[in-house]
Order: sequence, then C-alpha cells, then structure tokens
Amino acid sequence: MGKLGLSCIRMALSDLYASQRYYKTRLILNVKDSMAEVIEAASVGLDLIENGKVKAIIGPQISKQANILIDVGLKYQVPIISFSATSPSLSSPQRRSPYFFRVAQNDAAQVKAISAIVQAFGWKQVVPIYSQGIYEEELIPYMTRALLEANVSTPYQSAIFPLATNQQILQELHKLKMMSNRIFIVHVSLKLGCRLFTMARNMGMMKQGYVWIMTTRMSNLLTLKNSSIIDSMQGVLGVSSYFPKTKELEDFDARWKKKFQQEYPSIVDTQINVLGLWAYDAATALAIAIEKVVLTNMRFQNTNASNNATKFGDMRLSQIGPKLREALPTIRFQGLVGEFSFVNGEVNLSSFQIININGDGKRVVGYWTPQNALQRNMDSTSMGAYSISKTNLGPIIWPGDSSSTPIGWDEYELANTNYLRVGVPFDQYKRFIDKKGDQYNNTFVLVGSYSIDVFNYVIGTLPYKVPYEFVYFANYYDPFHPGLIYDNLIKQTYLGKYDVVVGDIMIKANWSIYVDFTLPFTESGATFIVPTTKLSNKTKAWIFLKPLTWELWLTTGCFFVFIGFVVWVLEHHANEDFRGSPSHQVSTSFWFSFSTLVFAQRERVQSNLARFVVIIWIFVVLILTQSYTANLATLMTVQQLRPTVTDVSQLLQNGDFVGYRYGSYYTYESLIQMGFDNSKLKLYSTAEECDQLLTLGSPNGGISAAFDEIPYIKVILSGYCSKYTTIGPTYKTEGPGFGFAFRRGSPLVADVSRAILNLTQNNQDTMKAIEDRWFKNETHCIQPSEEDSSYKLDLESFQGLFLVAGLASSFALIVHYSMILRGHRRVFIQFDSNESFCKKIYTMFRIYFQKDARIVPDKDIWMPEVNYVAPPNPPRNLEPYA
Repeated sequence: MGKLGLSCIRMALSDLYASQRYYKTRLILNVKDSMAEVIEAASVGLDLIENGKVKAIIGPQISKQANILIDVGLKYQVPIISFSATSPSLSSPQRRSPYFFRVAQNDAAQVKAISAIVQAFGWKQVVPIYSQGIYEEELIPYMTRALLEANVSTPYQSAIFPLATNQQILQELHKLKMMSNRIFIVHVSLKLGCRLFTMARNMGMMKQGYVWIMTTRMSNLLTLKNSSIIDSMQGVLGVSSYFPKTKELEDFDARWKKKFQQEYPSIVDTQINVLGLWAYDAATALAIAIEKVVLTNMRFQNTNASNNATKFGDMRLSQIGPKLREALPTIRFQGLVGEFSFVNGEVNLSSFQIININGDGKRVVGYWTPQNALQRNMDSTSMGAYSISKTNLGPIIWPGDSSSTPIGWDEYELANTNYLRVGVPFDQYKRFIDKKGDQYNNTFVLVGSYSIDVFNYVIGTLPYKVPYEFVYFANYYDPFHPGLIYDNLIKQTYLGKYDVVVGDIMIKANWSIYVDFTLPFTESGATFIVPTTKLSNKTKAWIFLKPLTWELWLTTGCFFVFIGFVVWVLEHHANEDFRGSPSHQVSTSFWFSFSTLVFAQRERVQSNLARFVVIIWIFVVLILTQSYTANLATLMTVQQLRPTVTDVSQLLQNGDFVGYRYGSYYTYESLIQMGFDNSKLKLYSTAEECDQLLTLGSPNGGISAAFDEIPYIKVILSGYCSKYTTIGPTYKTEGPGFGFAFRRGSPLVADVSRAILNLTQNNQDTMKAIEDRWFKNETHCIQPSEEDSSYKLDLESFQGLFLVAGLASSFALIVHYSMILRGHRRVFIQFDSNESFCKKIYTMFRIYFQKDARIVPDKDIWMPEVNYVAPPNPPRNLEPYA
C-alpha cells in the first residue's frame, strides 16, 4: 500500500503543477518508512519535523500510528493528513485535534449501510467476525448498535487474533459452523481475510445457505489480490467506499498504471483502489493550501529549550503550521472521489457501493446513501425515496452459485437434526389436536386439527422451505393436574427436545421466559356458556308484538290518534262525513286514521290541506307496515331460543353451580373474583363432559353455566350449537390467545408471526375456511342472546318519518287556523270591549262549530250564512204627532 500511495501522491503534485504553472510554491516530498510500527512512526515523525523541517506530514497509513502522531502534530503545530487511517476513535472528542485532517472514510459510517442490507433481506441474527486489537474492535459497538436499531441481534461475536495460526482459525470456524446462524459480517484485515475465506471454503462454509458480508476494511483493498483469493470468496457481499466513475478518473487510472509499472516493474497486475485516490486528493489539497498561504518568513520560533534530555528538546514550533491549519478547511475542489472539502477535519464521505464477488472479480449490485438508503443506481434522476428493500438491489449470486436468498440459518441442520421437531401435546379438545395411535410409544398419526391446519398453512407460506416432523409429547395425562403437561412441554422445548410446540398453547408471560411465542392466531377472552330453552306456548301467543319495541308501539298509536284529530279539524266544517254528534265525529276520525293501516278508509277528504296530511301519513304507514311484516315473518320462521340464565348476577343470586376447565387456573381465579364460592365450582375436562354437566343442571348435580376461554367455547358450541349460547361480556384473559411456542432465539419466530398476521388480516377467506372446517356448526348458530337486538325495530329507525309527519300536520293546522282568522277578522274586530273573555271565546267557538257552513270559492275559508231580514215598511198615511 505504501508504494501505491506514494505513487499517487507524486502524480497528484505533478498533475497540479502541470495545470497550475503560475503557482509560486512547490511541495518537496521527504519520504520515510515507519515500518508499520507505532514507535517507529513517532520517531520518524519527530525526525521529519526536527531534521527534515517539514511543514506537514501526509500519513500515517494505519490508525494506531495516526493516534500517536496526532499528539506530535498538536504539540509542534504541524498538520497531519491521513488518507488511510479509518478508526472511529480518531474522530472522538477526546482525540480530535485541530492539526489532524483525515481524508479516509470513517469506519463507523458504513454500519448503517450494513444494517440496511441485513434488514432488507429480513435476517434477524448475525455473527460479526473481527480481528482482536484496540483499533480493530472499535467498529463492533457501532455495528451492534446499528443492528439493534434494525431489530437484528448478535448472539455471538467471533474474535480472531491477527497472527492466529491456521489451526486456531479452523477451530473458530468449526465453532461457527456448529451454530444455526449463517450470516457473518467480516471485519478483518485483507491478509487475515484471505486466510479466513480460504479455510471457510475448505470447511464447506461457502456453500448454499451461507451469507458473508465484508466491511470496507477488506473490500476497499480487494483489487490488489490475485484470482486464487477471488475464487475462495465467490458469492460474498461487500460494502466499499463509493466514488463516481468519471472520464477524469478513467484517464488517471490509465496513466497511473503506466507510471507505476515503470517505477515498479517487478509488481504486475496492480489496480488502483480508493486509498490511492484519497492519497491523490490529500496531496492536491495540501499543495493548494501551501500555495494559498503566503510562504514568507518561514522562521521557526524556539518554544522550550530548557531541561530536556532528549535530542528533540530543542525542537521548535512551525510558524506556517497554524496558517496551514486555517487554510486546509477552506480548500474546495473536484477530486477523484468527488467533491473535496474538510468538515470538522474530515472529508464528508458517506456513500457506499454494495459489491458481489462473482466470477473473475466483483460487480456492483447497488448503492447506499444516507438520504435514500438502498438504491439500484446513483443517477440522481433514477433515485427514489428512502427505502430499505432488496428489490432496490440488482441480482445477487450467493455462495454455492445460488440465486435464492438465504434464510439466515441452516434449514437442514436446525438443532443438529434433519427436520424441525414439532411437539404435539395431549389435547382433550380434539378440534385443536386430533391424533390416533399409541401416545406412550410415540407412534401416532395426526388426523388433523385446527392448530395443525394453521401451522401447516403458515409454514407453507414462508419464502423458504422448512422441513418438519410432528413429535408427540410422551407424558402421562394427569386429570387432576392437566396444566403440568403444558408446563413440562414448555420446559422440554427450552431444553432443546422440541423446536416448536403446536396446539392449544396459551401465550403466557411466565412461559415467555423459556420460549419465544409467535403472534396469536385465535381470539382472546373468556365468557359464560349456558343452556338454551325454546319459547313457551304462552310466549309464542304474543309473538306478534315482538317485531316492534314498546317505545315504537306507543309512538305509533299516539300518531294514529294525532292524525285522526288533524283530519277532523281540517274536514269537519265542510265534509258531512265528519259531522254529527260528538261521539260520531270521534269514532269517524279514529276509524279514518286506523283504517289507513290497510288502506280501506271510506271517507273522502275534500280539503287540500287534509289531503296533504293524509298523503304524508299513508307513506309513513306503508313503510311501517312493510317493516313489521318482514320482521314478523323472520321471527316466526326462525327457531326461538332463550338462555336459561341472562347474566352473572342471576347465577350468584340463585346459587347455581358453575363449571370451569381442568388446568385453567385463570378461569378459576376469575370466578372467585366474581364472587362465586369455591363449593359452587365444578371441573370438567372435555367438551363432552361439559355437555353432560350442563344437561343435568344445578338441581341434578350438574352446572347451570360454564366459564372458559373463547377458543374452547367455540369447540363446545360447534358440537352442541342448538343447546347452548353465550351470555354476558367477554372477560380479558391472561394471554392474547393461542400461539406457537418456539425455542428461545429461534430465527423462525419473526417470519412465522408475520405469516400469521398476513393470514388473519390479509387472507381472511383462508382463515375462515380453516375455522369452518373445525367449527362449522358454531358459525351457523344463531345466538339467542342477541335475538332481541337483532330482530326488534326500535324508535330510532323511524324517528325521521314521524318527524316529517308531525311537521306536515302541524304546518297544515297553522295554515288552517290562519285562514279562519283572516276570513272572520271583521267579526273579531267588532267585539265589544266590555264583553267578558269567556263570552268572546264562546262566540269564537260558535262561529268555528257553525253547523251550516260553506266553503268560500277558491279558498279554504269557511263563512257562516247569515239570513238578512229587512225591517217592515212604515205606514204611508199616518198623521204626524201633534
């Protein structure tokens, strides 16, 4: 690397001064070899400052040398420019120095890109492999934190000593091979990495199913090695520093190869890498800064010559150093790796390219940037929004020359077996687990079940193949302690006897210590189930009243009376059908109103206002009668069932016996908390036994109700749909429902949970088909407890119609009385003021109820006919008084 970097530095100065002939300054290189040693680097640095009178130092190459030269540069005010030191600690606040400038990319910048790759392919566990050493290990905390933010764990971290023997490396690889995890992130030197991959291939760890991801520490230098190394790394992914492929870079690459071959003819097939490009830009930046700083009066000022025993005790501070320190951050130009400028002493390099080793070399399959994450191209016109999706990457050839994305763990060697071992518990409810055979000799055949069907479907939808076999949990069933079976089964899974348990496994907090649960695939909650009874003959006799609620019956009757009154008011003045004795008028009005139910009213209305009201009311009656008829037909054709008990308080008040399932500690504790005495609780173990107890009833030694979790209630209802129903609210249970219990740390948990979520939310038709297969009868049951609310029509359904009829009738009355007052206004004006109020009211009523009335032409204003009698003629021949 030293020869390559030095060659690029020389070319940078040559190119700069050839293009900028007006420069008055020239950099003279004083080359010293530090032999990759820390002490030697410090000695060489001090020697260059004292004897070489250097104004700046370009280097060192490794981070541990840069760490000590930072102090030297700070003390003697000499800028240190590194193009290959990548350790994150060099940028920490504790080590940051104004005289240290880094052109190389910080190692910590790549952890987001690595975590994005892992997250894109859905891997949940990775194993970092790194070199032991202070600076080599610095990246691991940054990487672990980034992976945790992406919900990726690192259950094991493999540390290999840089000078480890082949036997030591083989031992570590053997340990990794015995683990189920197959995702490895390699952060080692190129030399150690080549040995590691060669041995991994010999051990069969470069076959299909494995994933290897290199950090920039290897991938940035990979072009320097021969084809034998590339052959051992087929299918490896890598994250390398990104630099745009420009015409200037292509021209430089051609010129550099020619010049390097002339300078070092013994080295063949050498290719430029990003470190050489950084060295080129670093030298260019320093030369521009030197030119910017006016090189006048380059004196050295004595700083401390007293009592220093070393030969460097008389060293002096550089006068140009502070000026260079101020000039370097202002330098901006278009370098070989892109836009060049220092920000807080570092060049802002945050983009990476994702490479895939395939064939004779590497090819780019995508890019990562902080703004857009994973992208297929770096073309600004084709870059989309921020996305972490594998579809944004090109086709990848994985180890084993496979194009199928590895699942991240060994699907064929899970837990050192050939199949996923699925534990099957003893189940009293055969709808969840149904099997035949000798359960104690572990020779059985699964007949099928709800839980098995869900498990088979979920595993089948995974994007990879998972071979599995069912293993019966060989433990004697204890009817007095059935819960121990599930406790033992969970503990056996924790100990590694089973990989997953399938059945009626409730998700519980105390079990989550030993296993990892998936998301639930059943409903949660518990409720009561009680027997039902058919409606009695006495109740059936009054069934015609049930289609409507009492509020609706009462409102309808009131409106019939109200509409009859309104029609009578509008008609009795001019319509003979509505006149006569008071009893006749009342009966006629009610008859007319109620006969609208069957549209058989005989009386004809003559007033336009009355016709308007009748039309609106007939419309309301039509809708009401049609709804009533349809609802009554439904009630009379559907079998009417009633729960024998309506709520929990009735059970407590009657002192009834209540049943609960064996092993369900939650239901027992819940019943005690509700107020049930322990002497009133009875156990049952199967759906058949629960049916027997409910059939007997409390008076005959049975139970009046059973309290259980909803999945078990469904099993009972599916077998005895017409006999039982649920009552009361749904109570919260100790767990969210049934789930699958996997071994702790199983990589399948996340994918299976995602598949369950997709089944229950996005593929409800399939889920319903599975439920119908095992709970078909239950889905066809009509819950009697919901009969009243399901079939009765309430007032809210018709309040709009009644409101319209009421407003129309009120409007007609207002118009009618307004026209009366207008037609007799002269009569009312001529009232004597001395007359009493009661007499005035009496006069108005006489006019209003005038028997002989007529309709004023073209107006609904009635006027009484007044017979005018002329006075007698006076006698003609009467003598006047004397």
